[in-house]
Amino acid sequence: MFAHLSLRAREVAVFIDHLDDGHSMAHKVLADEHPRYGRQAVRTALNQLIDAGHLRWIKEHITLDDNTMRWVTRTYWSRTPRSAEWWAEFTRERHGKDVTRDHAPGLARAEEPQPQPEPEPERPAEQPAPDEPGVAHLTLVELRAADRRMALSESDCRSLEPLVTEWLDRGATPNGVIRALTEGLPVTVTNPGGLARNRLETKMPPKRTDRTTASRPKGGRVTRALMACGFCQQDERTVWLVNGICVECRKELEEEEKAAIPATFRP
Repeated sequence: MFAHLSLRAREVAVFIDHLDDGHSMAHKVLADEHPRYGRQAVRTALNQLIDAGHLRWIKEHITLDDNTMRWVTRTYWSRTPRSAEWWAEFTRERHGKDVTRDHAPGLARAEEPQPQPEPEPERPAEQPAPDEPGVAHLTLVELRAADRRMALSESDCRSLEPLVTEWLDRGATPNGVIRALTEGLPVTVTNPGGLARNRLETKMPPKRTDRTTASRPKGGRVTRALMACGFCQQDERTVWLVNGICVECRKELEEEEKAAIPATFRP
């Protein structure tokens, strides 16, 4: 996969390829975690990976649904080496992207995720036959067995069924409904249907909180994307980028590489 790279760059490429999304891509952080190479070696390897078209730093301006805005710098990794033109087009195409669940800074993947198989449609829940009583109705019928003072007529059961259904929808259990309707009864109950209605209405449990909705992340979109230098992080508005690295950083890297070559091997 990375046969076109030097041995050191190959090892760093494999190391990056196995990092989690969002991992810091600062060369100092990578060097602290890499088992073999120090900071200068990792920095040199990153330079080779950028030149080969595997890495690009992109600053994305993100606008969230609550109208808050932020700049996020992401380091896009591609297993396949890409041309400078490909990366330029990739940066342009970031504009308008939905990043509701995917806007963390750090390492990101340039390759589109593989499409997941569509889940099989859920089978609709079996509905009781029209003449078969539902859970709410049966709960009201059971009141007679729980306490004979609360023996309801068929008309009472049909009338109160919507209220019991609402209790069940809010998380109550049939036994919980029965307890609410039978605890602390007076010695004599002359109107069990009326008493049941009063208790069902006044003791109605609160609606359940939709935790899924509460924890849902804010929606967000990329409203601007700019390529940045892989080392100084300055973007294309302020520096001239050549193949993902600004002119000044490229000059500095070349000088560092020359200084690292022993004098006996210099031409």
